[in-house]
Amino acid sequence: MSAETTYSFFHSVEQSFDKAAKFTSWDPGLLEQIKQCNSVLRMHFPVKVNDKIEVIKAYRVQHSHHKAPCKGGIRYSPEVNLDEVMALAALMTFKCAIVNVPFGGAKGGITIDPKKYTAYDLEKITRRYTAELVKKNFIGPGIDVPAPDYGTGEREMAWIVDTYQSLKPGEIDAAGCVTGKPITQGGVRGRKEATGMGVFFGIREVCNMPEVMKKQGLTIGVEGKTVVVQGLGNVGYHSFSAQKKNRLDIKFPRRHQPCQKLGCAGTGM
Repeated sequence: MSAETTYSFFHSVEQSFDKAAKFTSWDPGLLEQIKQCNSVLRMHFPVKVNDKIEVIKAYRVQHSHHKAPCKGGIRYSPEVNLDEVMALAALMTFKCAIVNVPFGGAKGGITIDPKKYTAYDLEKITRRYTAELVKKNFIGPGIDVPAPDYGTGEREMAWIVDTYQSLKPGEIDAAGCVTGKPITQGGVRGRKEATGMGVFFGIREVCNMPEVMKKQGLTIGVEGKTVVVQGLGNVGYHSFSAQKKNRLDIKFPRRHQPCQKLGCAGTGM
């Protein structure tokens, strides 16, 4: 790739799809349709922040409607752009299909740095974003169900479901418009830990594959292995917690040194 060529995450996903598609006998037109994002919503809306009007840029992409509802998280980051959201929506479709989960893929995002806003301002942004999704029919229990992602969590999901319910009075399954809610708002126990725990279970399964461990010159099983954890967000923390309980030696880059706080014996890197 030349220095002048702009990298496209979505194009990279398309290339990977094309490599796999060569091994199928499906009609080329059908394969082309599977690649495309069915619906793309790009929006700008004003929010008053510190007595000034700030224009917020946001997205929601529904990659595939072959199964309903669409499913995918909402991320808050200054790096969010349409190409990234389209790519992640496509990957959601493929991930769900691989494990036979009956959802189409979707993804959403708001181009903001959540650390630079107060909780009150984040609530205003989240609620306005939800209202825009409702207006364009891009959210609903049988249409499109968001979830937490990078920069969002239970709090944002609670704001979303509350806004949706206020705009859809009497809808009996309105609480199903989003997952990852707090337990008190109809959330599911264990959901918060699930992704981080999944990292550990994936590592455990790989470490129990004799042929893989033999190639790496390692013994079978996770005991005695060293794991590096970078970042202690929701995923990193619960992955670290599961690994610690299963007696893995855990190391952290120096800028992520939670050992004393969390009781880790690792010394960092």
